[in-house]
Amino acid sequence: MDDADKVHVVVGASGGTGRALVHELVRRGRRVRAINRSGHVNVPAGVEVIAADAADAARMQEACKDAGVVYNAVNPPFHRWREDFPAVVDGVLAGARSADARMVFVDDTWMYGRVDGPMTEDMPYRPVSDKGVLRAWLAERVLAAHARGQVRTVIGRATELYGPGVESLLAGNIFKPALRGRRALWIGALDQALGPTYIADFAFGLAELGEREAAVGSAWHVPTPQPVTAGRFIQLVFAHAEHPVKVTRLSQSSVRALGVFWPVAREGAEMLYQFRQPHSVDASRYRTIAQERITPYDEGISVTLSWYRHESDNSFAAIGR
Repeated sequence: MDDADKVHVVVGASGGTGRALVHELVRRGRRVRAINRSGHVNVPAGVEVIAADAADAARMQEACKDAGVVYNAVNPPFHRWREDFPAVVDGVLAGARSADARMVFVDDTWMYGRVDGPMTEDMPYRPVSDKGVLRAWLAERVLAAHARGQVRTVIGRATELYGPGVESLLAGNIFKPALRGRRALWIGALDQALGPTYIADFAFGLAELGEREAAVGSAWHVPTPQPVTAGRFIQLVFAHAEHPVKVTRLSQSSVRALGVFWPVAREGAEMLYQFRQPHSVDASRYRTIAQERITPYDEGISVTLSWYRHESDNSFAAIGR
């Protein structure tokens, strides 16, 4: 039986990427098993749901039984990354290995550090933050498992995410204020290139990588539309929200001050450099092996705002169109 015909296991199925991935795999007609710690997640009919702690290797071996592809979409809270992420990666690798399944690791671009143009997969890892160092180490660990012949692994990387169910800088700082006609907060330069990834496009790309033999053993950038500037993206969000643009650009010192009572700011302050430089990827390498789905910013922003207006899990079906 081909890997694609076996069970597709999504670990971390209650997060924004995990839920989008479940919907994408169902759309493709795959047999899907959704895993999170509670065993409770809103999924389409026919999806099997299992409670399991991704950091528990023995439990993951049980949960990944009969899998052809295992997707690691777990994203611990920022303040738990150092404590939880290594065990989660090892646990999911153990589950995939026991099933002789391919493992797709959901990743970001934090390991590249400071750049002056679109990021490419062959860039050296030069992280300038603790979280970037951790991301680089996790990626090397995932690819080393493939190099040692233990697990067939592949990495899919996205820029800053946005879309239904996504928790990100764009979500709380731009989309929610725009809907209410309030002031958006931006922590970077408004004139730098910004190429955010729509969550359904990321899920499509991850599913493609999970089924492409040519993808195994490497990291890949999932395609996005041509980048705009941060200022232009914010203008588009406010235009679709039908409110005049109001935005405040926060300095690094302001964000650090906010961290006293805002945990996200406290944990994320070290990553602010990303948005004071170009923040986009070159995905030309991905296009040589897989199909792409690219949602125009106008469409992605419109669907995202609609989801925020309702803030209902039922609205999540919109991403699987």
